Amino acid sequence: MKDHLVIFDTTLRDGEQSPGASMTKEEKIRVARQLEKMRVDVIEAGFAAASPGDFEAIRAIAETIKESTVCSLARASEKDIERAGESIQHAARKRIHTFIATSPIHMEKKLRMSPGQVLEQAVKAIGWARQYVDDVEFSAEDAGRSDIDFLCRIFEAVIKAGATTLNVPDTVGYNFPTQYADTLRQLLERVPNADKVIWSVHCHNDLGLAVANSLSAVLAGARQVECTINGLGERAGNASLEEVVMAVRTRADIFPVETRIDTTQIVPASKLVSQITGYPVQPNKAIVGANAFAHESGIHQDGVLKHRETYEIMRAEDVGWSQNKLVLGKHSGRNAFKSRLAELGVVLESEDALNSAFARFKELADKKHEIFDEDLHALISDEAVTPDQEYYKLNYSRVCSETGELPHARVTLTVGGQERAAESDGSGPVDATFKAIEKVVESGSELLLYSVNAITTGTDAQGEVTVRLSRRGRVVNGQGADTDIVIASAKAYLNALNKLHSSQGKVNPQGGV
Repeated sequence: MKDHLVIFDTTLRDGEQSPGASMTKEEKIRVARQLEKMRVDVIEAGFAAASPGDFEAIRAIAETIKESTVCSLARASEKDIERAGESIQHAARKRIHTFIATSPIHMEKKLRMSPGQVLEQAVKAIGWARQYVDDVEFSAEDAGRSDIDFLCRIFEAVIKAGATTLNVPDTVGYNFPTQYADTLRQLLERVPNADKVIWSVHCHNDLGLAVANSLSAVLAGARQVECTINGLGERAGNASLEEVVMAVRTRADIFPVETRIDTTQIVPASKLVSQITGYPVQPNKAIVGANAFAHESGIHQDGVLKHRETYEIMRAEDVGWSQNKLVLGKHSGRNAFKSRLAELGVVLESEDALNSAFARFKELADKKHEIFDEDLHALISDEAVTPDQEYYKLNYSRVCSETGELPHARVTLTVGGQERAAESDGSGPVDATFKAIEKVVESGSELLLYSVNAITTGTDAQGEVTVRLSRRGRVVNGQGADTDIVIASAKAYLNALNKLHSSQGKVNPQGGV
């Protein structure tokens, strides 16, 4: 019998810390439902003490998810742990994940604490967490650069205090696979009662080694991997869930472990997270990239046609690439629409929400002959990311573009309930539209990213636009979708402005694993 490898997904916490990847509560619930459908063992839903919005999102996920364990991160402080405990109190399965830095540079420069004080605080944190849950995870932040003797001391102490999972994070992506595996082996050999807990790894990808380090640690005895969909995360990101899971599955001859992940849900999860965060998946990304199972070389094509395994070590169907799709159109009814949304993991909370979504579906169906799953995701996302009370709203847009002339745009917006209009020239129709919008709103924001993707094939495909704006240190993504790319662009720009206008912010969590 193989050991069970716990898959701990932190897309909603560490992944959301990517610049501009912040998600609304509704979006987080959608992702959490997809993770549960994929049979992820643990969902780290957020950092409860980071902001009221994070707290509410974690609480909503805890009340929604039944099969996966719902986890909240907390610093090793009583106040943080209290907020974490409150946020997950209604979860069917719950965990508190507390951490404190253990490397010399972090203890001296960031915490300004001695090793003895850090050890004492870690033990206290476990005691506080045990008041709320039996399942307590402890992380030694920056373990990859920590002294092995001190790691042994602190892990021994937190085991005695009641920690059930011990995490050895390579927080800054500094380690190499052989080195990281050796650290795990030493801890398993030297820490008393090491066999009584689950050893976990959380690797960042600063040197492109997050997955390699994670897998080497599994071979050394780790039985939990912390990862994210599409490798999303701070800086260069985290270990990719899809790569870890498929490596273990594909190389069953090497790994003494197996996961319970439904791999057919990997591609749908990847697309959902990409759509919500605005972080596109590169075509040559392993497992979930558009080219992951594509063959252009004549030699490769010939080999695959003769026998698939000549050039493919996995089946595209096994990760969710080939799915039977119900194609909807303008003659499709409300029940078919509702049923397909349910199959896609989209649950609308009220009849009014369903009616509104169905009306937008019918409007889209009049523009497109066929509506695909990707269109439905975009249609729902376009509404889900819109604030309940939009401060900025597009009422009218007119663009004139002709050969030899500067494109010209006129827009009419509702701003705080008042209608305003402006017009502007630009180097292109989208540039003119954005400049006209800025004449009205005067946001003072900086455009960091403008990205356009065709959601499906065909000239009638919806264009999905992502706009990333920055203002006074806050970075947000806005999304918009429409068969008219200029309208989609305006929607995305205004969506980002609405997020910047919202008063919700996050405190600095002062680090993280």
